[in-house]
Amino acid sequence: MSDDGRIDYAEVMRRLPHRYPFLLIDKAEDFVANTSITGIKNVTHNEPYFPGHFPIDPVMPGVMIIEAMAQTGALLMSKSMDVTVEGKVIMFMSIDGVRFRKPARPGDQLRMQVVVTKRRGDIFKFRGETFIDGKLASEADFAAMMVTVDKPVA
Repeated sequence: MSDDGRIDYAEVMRRLPHRYPFLLIDKAEDFVANTSITGIKNVTHNEPYFPGHFPIDPVMPGVMIIEAMAQTGALLMSKSMDVTVEGKVIMFMSIDGVRFRKPARPGDQLRMQVVVTKRRGDIFKFRGETFIDGKLASEADFAAMMVTVDKPVA
């Protein structure tokens, strides 16, 4: 990660525990600690949900768009608190005011703009908006918290 607010795929992998097929953020930009971030997801025809949603007219499921937004918030939290996946995990807590305005299809790029609306200790509240081609595609208010997990016994 350079000092220009960009987070590359390698850093995303270090900071989020998600992996294929559930890692839904490719990179991020405009990171400002404890304040905001823009996550980027390039939607391809190879996404594992498209054969069933829907084969003739593929549409990214809304819950996956919300998950991508939540992962963007988790990335902001992880970098702001300087934690990695070793012994810590960021858990989704709540979601409100979800609206879907434009479907995401293969070839689209989701730009998830996530802003911290409140922070109290290890709990963050966010406002997220997802854009496709500069147009608002979805929006939600959500919250997440960092928790300590026991390391597995070898």
